[in-house]
Amino acid sequence: MSTKKNMKYPKSVFFIISNEFCERFSYYGMRTVLTLYLRDILNYEETTTTVIYHVFTMFVYFFPLLGAILADSLLGKFRTIFYLSIIYAIGQLLLALSAAPPLQIPGREFSLLGLLLIALGSGGIKPCVAAFGGDQFILPQQEQQLSTFFSVFYFSINSGSLISSFLTPILRSSVTCFGDKTCYSLSFLVPAILMTISIVIFALGKPLYRITQPSGNVVVDVSKCVCYAIKEKIRSKKKMDHWLDYSTDKYGRKLVNDIKDTLQVLKLFLPLPIFWALFDQQGSRWTLQAARMNGEIGSFTIQPDQMQVFNPLLVVIFIPIFETCIYPICSKIRLLNTPLKKLTIGGLLAALSFVISAIVELQLEKTYPVLPTTGMSQIRIFNTMDCTIPITIENEKSIIKGLDMWEKMNVEVNRSVILKYSLDMTDCYENGFATIRGDSGDMNVTEAEAVSWAITPAGMKYSYIDNVSKPKAGLPLVRSLVRLSPVLGNSTLYIKEDSKIAEKIELYANEFGASKLYELKSDRYDIYLDEKLLKENVNFQLGGVYTILGYDMPKADKSAISIITVTPPNSMHLMWLLPQYIVITMAEVLFSVTGLEFAFTQSPPSMKSLLQSCWLLTVAFGNLIVVIIAEVSFFDRQVYEFFLFAGLMFLFMIAFSVMTLFYKYVDVPDQTEEEIVLEGKDGTVNPSYKDDEK
Repeated sequence: MSTKKNMKYPKSVFFIISNEFCERFSYYGMRTVLTLYLRDILNYEETTTTVIYHVFTMFVYFFPLLGAILADSLLGKFRTIFYLSIIYAIGQLLLALSAAPPLQIPGREFSLLGLLLIALGSGGIKPCVAAFGGDQFILPQQEQQLSTFFSVFYFSINSGSLISSFLTPILRSSVTCFGDKTCYSLSFLVPAILMTISIVIFALGKPLYRITQPSGNVVVDVSKCVCYAIKEKIRSKKKMDHWLDYSTDKYGRKLVNDIKDTLQVLKLFLPLPIFWALFDQQGSRWTLQAARMNGEIGSFTIQPDQMQVFNPLLVVIFIPIFETCIYPICSKIRLLNTPLKKLTIGGLLAALSFVISAIVELQLEKTYPVLPTTGMSQIRIFNTMDCTIPITIENEKSIIKGLDMWEKMNVEVNRSVILKYSLDMTDCYENGFATIRGDSGDMNVTEAEAVSWAITPAGMKYSYIDNVSKPKAGLPLVRSLVRLSPVLGNSTLYIKEDSKIAEKIELYANEFGASKLYELKSDRYDIYLDEKLLKENVNFQLGGVYTILGYDMPKADKSAISIITVTPPNSMHLMWLLPQYIVITMAEVLFSVTGLEFAFTQSPPSMKSLLQSCWLLTVAFGNLIVVIIAEVSFFDRQVYEFFLFAGLMFLFMIAFSVMTLFYKYVDVPDQTEEEIVLEGKDGTVNPSYKDDEK
């Protein structure tokens, strides 16, 4: 006992903990903004964006198998972590450079290459870092100190994730760079710098590390044993009780029996990838869902990708609540008294979270704009004068007020149609706005298009194809339709925020027309025509498409504008997503942590690292499920896909619960030289460490 007390705490672990904080900051900081980067900057469709995101995540959880083989068979843990971290940092840097427009690097190609390198680095070091930290302790003398280390290690993971998930969306949305309203290059560069720092910190600790040499990998041994057994079963005429028994003569009874016991656990893993198919959509489908909502809380705006910060935050809150309150209470009523029951309930909660997200999506669909589709068209007519104009279109009479818009959302069109119109411009003529008393003519309307016309002093002669879709990036889109007097020449329309020019639009006296769409940040603005203030405190909101409609008549000393909302802004608040994040995080606590513990305790001592790799592979296969469903594109509405995932999760958990009825728990012996090490949200477990291990 005195030996345990007197042994000094290894200083080397502080380098490992600092390294892990920086690496997790780097990974989650990058991944938080990745979905919106793929969609808004690289211009991938939402389905393709989802596919790329989940293929990347799949590789992150596939490469730990490679990392474990390199560490245990070839390079050792230290060199594996060091070399793969360099590849990791290069990938982060490539991603940051590809997002910088002045460099003119092929964005898609270099971004995808960067993501591949990040997946290789992040996945490859995943099974090594926690295990390398465990190697720094002498067991069983330092069991208590080892337990403290992993508590701090777990905290560093969640704190790095928590800070970066909050910070990088702010860097993306609040900083302007290279003339853009967003700065993805900075939001990727900061994680790249943190990853570089993590390598430096890790290397500085080398003189203090206890470094063990590689001594063979159980994953390789098991693969050889299984392949040999299959080959011998095909060739041999002998009959064995179990097909693995054919390899006993070469690999020994102990390894064969251990593999048999491991296969019993692996059978229960078969339904589990569906959980990760749901869980990892927090960073893809749920982020895209959040982008169509309003995140304004007072003067602060929650960014869509910032919603992901709730997961690590709630994990830290929920774990002690579950351990001290929920588990003891439920255990008394025999509800959550076994790991397999916890896994089942966790899976059902994940299904519930997607039912909630589907219900939210149903309500969100009511806020989506009506878009022109096949067989339909939309018409909008803008009155650029401050007078009332009666209008007749195909015997349908309406009135357009001054500086206002008239619209018809659903016009039946078979390819194209010509509509007759007539205008009574008497009011405008008598008030000095128009040069004619009336106008009539034809309106050419094409199906699946939103066509806008503008009424000027000479009648309705100008039209353009309008944009009525929600902005992809979620930021307000603004265009001008301001008519100048042809007498005094050109002018400039300024959109200012606190006297700073946010955007300027050049207007031409002899060239009336609609400007392009300008992207603004959601805020309040003052609008000037040259030095003249025309409108102040205009609130352009997230998801809205606006037209600044107006005129300038210097001779009559008349100038005015109005703000026309073409597409309503996001009206459903982002906090409606909070219940589904709460439920999915409760599911994670029940499913992820319990699953790691179950895999560790129920596997033979020699197979624990293999079960760790297989657990990580369930995450990879879960992301593959998302890729397949997204690529097949069963549905044209997102809500149906949410219900599909909820239904699949429910069915798989029913199958899993039936499988658990036939499973017999393995008694866990007292452990003196092995520690169960849970990394938590990353889904990794430290292989057992023995001081006398080869």
